[in-house]
Amino acid sequence: MSKELLYYIPAGQYGKEGVLALLEQHPEIRFVSLVGVDLAGNDTDEKIPMEQFFDDYESFFEGRAVQTDGSSVVLTNIATLNNARVDMWGDPSVNWFVDYNYEHIDEETGKPTGTLRIPAFLKHCDRYVDSRSILKRSCEYVKDELMKLLQANQVKGMEFIDANEIADVIFTSATELEFWVKTPSKNVDAKALSVSQKLQEQYWQRTHGSVRTALEQAVSLLDKYGLHAEMGHKEVGGVKAKLDDEGNVDWVLEQLEIDWKYTNNPLQTADNELQARIIVREVFRENGLDVTFNAKPIIGVAGSGEHTHFGVMVKMKNGKVYNLFSPADLRKEHASPLAYGAIMGLLKHYEAINPFISSTTDSLNRLKPGFEAPVCIVTSLGTDPALPSRNRTILCGLIRDVDTPMATRFELRSPNPYTNTYTALALIYLSAFDGMKYVITSGKAPEEILAELSKKEGETADYLEASREYRSEVDVFDDFTAEERDRKFGKAPATVWENIKGYTNHPEKVASLTLGGAFDKDLMDSFMAGVLNRWKLELANRIVPANIQLVRSLQAIHDEADGFDSANWNKVNTLRLYLAKDSIDSKSLFTRITGALAKGDYDTASTLQVEMNEKVLELEALYAEYTRNIL
Repeated sequence: MSKELLYYIPAGQYGKEGVLALLEQHPEIRFVSLVGVDLAGNDTDEKIPMEQFFDDYESFFEGRAVQTDGSSVVLTNIATLNNARVDMWGDPSVNWFVDYNYEHIDEETGKPTGTLRIPAFLKHCDRYVDSRSILKRSCEYVKDELMKLLQANQVKGMEFIDANEIADVIFTSATELEFWVKTPSKNVDAKALSVSQKLQEQYWQRTHGSVRTALEQAVSLLDKYGLHAEMGHKEVGGVKAKLDDEGNVDWVLEQLEIDWKYTNNPLQTADNELQARIIVREVFRENGLDVTFNAKPIIGVAGSGEHTHFGVMVKMKNGKVYNLFSPADLRKEHASPLAYGAIMGLLKHYEAINPFISSTTDSLNRLKPGFEAPVCIVTSLGTDPALPSRNRTILCGLIRDVDTPMATRFELRSPNPYTNTYTALALIYLSAFDGMKYVITSGKAPEEILAELSKKEGETADYLEASREYRSEVDVFDDFTAEERDRKFGKAPATVWENIKGYTNHPEKVASLTLGGAFDKDLMDSFMAGVLNRWKLELANRIVPANIQLVRSLQAIHDEADGFDSANWNKVNTLRLYLAKDSIDSKSLFTRITGALAKGDYDTASTLQVEMNEKVLELEALYAEYTRNIL
């Protein structure tokens, strides 16, 4: 029996006999779980006794070990109540992780009880319908088509790559995880958080107490799971921790980030992210801290992103690897023509992709001007190829190091910790390929491609839309008015429904993303139907009720004889009544929202949601002004 815990089983290192022999050395691993990921990004978890895995190993990879009902996972309009069976097929091509329960010590070994989590695909009616399979098919499609195009066409400016000698296409990808931690049951005024953020008191500061311990433990544990952590640090949000009478830190509210190494397999990248969230949540919980991966847990304060990096490389028959996004000379050119094509493809299709990236009200709450969060569909390459720059106001930027050609990649800044990374990466690569295909087949020189990417609004182009701009090297928030931003880069959606319309209103963009059948149209429609259902349910049953409770909590506390305070309270109360109080002659804003949802009038519900958000912020500001004058 091994004295050490087994944290993961690397892909491809063991066959059946090797896996079973390894598990025999770790009897503390009592259970097996097939981890399928539905279209909402939810991962399944079961507790199957290890004996069953030993008795019928093959069944776990042939869809015979585990079935589930479609009603238990988000496959809207795919797995229906009258056709609900979904089979789960284990995936041997990626790492398998062991999830330990440190609160359940195995009596025989004295070690925490483990569950072997095997990533899986979900099959319904003889086809795979889950998020993992969509990403797998998308990468296979892009790889095959890109190889054919490169071998049939010489890309101008990339003559240093002999396409006939290409043996493989490699997709590099990575995510960064931001999150908030807090002491349970403790809350803080958003004003204090906002002031701390503006004073830059938190970013990259030294961690203390339980936060430091948990952060160090999480970074170390990521390494044990093969994720190769690169760093953990404090992010921009939070306030200084407080001490109890004995000098111990007992009051925490901080924002953190943890990064780990990229992979050459997008499926592994997304699987790693799932495991990283489990590790972070459990480690911080064991240290008495709550973790939230919500995109915008506190309105008015920086939200949490999960920037997604992506690149494409080729491996030659002689073993040499080239980065398709790097030019021949990084000091003379920003990037290769294929890199320009990739970002053009992403930006051109982003209205249709956006609802897959930011699919919840919480995610859209983060994407507001003033919080270093992307709002505009625009890229940045830097003003001078010899001096790489980072413009943090754009949607997707070029990351490069003039001395390291293999590091050239793009960073998409809109995803958040709950973005479905599987479908996001699938659409990133599908849209990027569409732009790369244009570059390859156009026969244009690098300077012509760069000129089209850098076009001004109103200038015609062969691939990009004439009315739009797609590149900015300035601060898009400070250097443009809101009207200019909307005109140049497109208006950002304010609600989930507005975001869904970016999908439904651009059928031609959706159609180009479904070519090859990697991400079928009915699966995209299923994803959108799930997004719509969640928006309706959350708005009617969580957001509106939470705002009702807020309105009820704002009570008069002044001396009735004070006319000034009475005037301030009347402003507050008038808005309270408008928001929440029905009368014989009129309905409150909250009632009108729920009524519009019930009737299926989503345009009205969306418009009223925007008004509600504005009115609630106004109400909170008025009440704060009112209470500040009460002594």
